[in-house]
Amino acid sequence: MTTTGKQLFTTLTSDGTLTVEIANSEFPDPTGNQVLVKMEAAPINPSDLAILTGAADFENAEYSPGKVVAKMPEPFNSGQKARHGQRLPAGNEGAGTVVATGGSDMAKALMGQRVACVPGTAYSQYAIADASMCLPLGDHSAEDGASSFVNPMTALGFAENAKMDGQEAILHTVGASNLGQMLVKICREDGLGLVNIVRKSDQVDLLKDLGAKHIVNSADGDFMDQLKSAIDETNAFYGFDPIGGGKMVDSCFKAMEQVASKKMSEYSRYGSNQQKRMFIYGRLDMGPTTLTPSYGFGWTLSGWLLTPFLQMAGGETVARMRKRVLDNLTTTFASSYKSKVDLEGMLTKEAILDYRQMKTGEKYLVMPNG
Repeated sequence: MTTTGKQLFTTLTSDGTLTVEIANSEFPDPTGNQVLVKMEAAPINPSDLAILTGAADFENAEYSPGKVVAKMPEPFNSGQKARHGQRLPAGNEGAGTVVATGGSDMAKALMGQRVACVPGTAYSQYAIADASMCLPLGDHSAEDGASSFVNPMTALGFAENAKMDGQEAILHTVGASNLGQMLVKICREDGLGLVNIVRKSDQVDLLKDLGAKHIVNSADGDFMDQLKSAIDETNAFYGFDPIGGGKMVDSCFKAMEQVASKKMSEYSRYGSNQQKRMFIYGRLDMGPTTLTPSYGFGWTLSGWLLTPFLQMAGGETVARMRKRVLDNLTTTFASSYKSKVDLEGMLTKEAILDYRQMKTGEKYLVMPNG
């Protein structure tokens, strides 16, 4: 017996046509360790926008109820050649109630419970999820639990990764984001130094109110001096950047090297021996990442994704992280939303042009069942 419900799909064709639409789907009965979740709430995270909207032109798209057709420009269309012609679901995470389960004991134990889950198909009235990736929410609402995986586990992952690598401080280039605010609280609780880069003066005030000590405004004329001072005070030679494109990573490496160079006892043509590391974990700027030969050779730039980190960290660490999130869901890991929309509502021109800007504090929450 199958369950029928509405679901969002996104399809990109070879000619650059991107179609995002709501359609009826059939959801099979769960088997084994699977559960069927009636989805109640799902956030639109930056990580969701990669396949949901990408770099497509939604200003001039064709809109109709429950459907939008836009053009994907080059080189972004050819860069996604592997997905051409595939009809993909979307929505990394969300929360809802388990209405059917497979035969495993773990799955059966979740029957009737409200859970947070990571099905990758959360923009849907129903979703099949693995019981091992479900977090029972107890008395918490679906809205409280909808964003309990991606941002909380990522922010915790940064702190865990830093500690594994013997670091005493972290640098974060989008300090006022929802994830950044969580990181402020985590680093304070764990005794880690944190350098927060923001873009506006009101974001400085926001982080100060959260107890952040080192906040650097990239809009200020003395930005680099502020950044060097904060790195010097914290020893933050280990940073995370969701911007991707542009010169922010370059600026961080420059500041790190200049701080390290001042501490050298003798000159070296190769720069300092201080290891400087930056991780790119998003693409808020789709342009190229600009690097300049101005920080010696003791630096590493790499990508960071949550799932590979969790696989590396191991079951014990992941279980500890998940418990910490649940215990602090409405405090350290609380999320707020600008707007709530149903499935059709998320495909209106007004909504798409708004949430795809990914502005700080203006996240959307999708309510698939209204």
